[in-house]
Amino acid sequence: MQYFPVTDWDDAYSNIDHVPDAEGTIARLPVLAQEYREKLASEGRARLDVSYGPGERNRTDFFEPAGDSRGLFIFVHGGYWRRFSRDMWSHLAHGALERGYSVAMPSYTLCPDIRISGITREVGEAVIHAASQHDGPIRLAGHSAGGHLAARMVCSNSPLPANVRERIRLAMAISPVTDLRPLLRLNINETLQLDAGEAASESPALLEPMDGLRMVCWAGQSELFEFVRHNQLLANVWHGLGAQIRLVEEANKNHFTVTDGLADPDSPICRTLFGHG
Repeated sequence: MQYFPVTDWDDAYSNIDHVPDAEGTIARLPVLAQEYREKLASEGRARLDVSYGPGERNRTDFFEPAGDSRGLFIFVHGGYWRRFSRDMWSHLAHGALERGYSVAMPSYTLCPDIRISGITREVGEAVIHAASQHDGPIRLAGHSAGGHLAARMVCSNSPLPANVRERIRLAMAISPVTDLRPLLRLNINETLQLDAGEAASESPALLEPMDGLRMVCWAGQSELFEFVRHNQLLANVWHGLGAQIRLVEEANKNHFTVTDGLADPDSPICRTLFGHG
């Protein structure tokens, strides 16, 4: 990997400004998600807007496979901790459902109404609640800011209790931000309100993985340089700390298409997530 000086830090993290038709792609997501939710609801395979906490956005959508469940897949959405909601991504549950897994998709309070450390606690509560609703092994993934949050769930100082941690068979951080300190330079920090202490304490790459972790760090080859770097950073650091790591950079995928494979049970990302024992 060749490094070049960053002259515009906001631009270095602005996927919308670099991915063709990014806004159009984002606009299409809730339409696809609603159609899929309605289909599953009509089949009696959806429980929507289930509360896991007192906040307005402390809600989870649950989806069930057609047959017996093999376990639970939890997907944490992204949006730079300040945008989006679970109901934009429902269609991405399809791959897991076809693989026989129940699916939980939580939302969480967004900045500036909360700090990132508070979002970590809320996602922990969502995972604990989802785990209480389903037996069996857990596979956990998140995208972008959700990738950061998925990684935080499997740090040694995770908010998850031991009985939930030991059920996590595999975690996947997709296009994650793993070291929050560069965000202190960005204009979005006016919303995130990070300070140096929180940026360090909430950065998975500066923390240790939980014991026995199996982790996949996944990004698209066509991502912005910084997101590829963050993905590699977590893989390199946690490999050195004893986690079982797989690093993937998927060809022909950018920040907004890298999750598309979650809707396809035969895609490389689904084979990786659900092909392990």
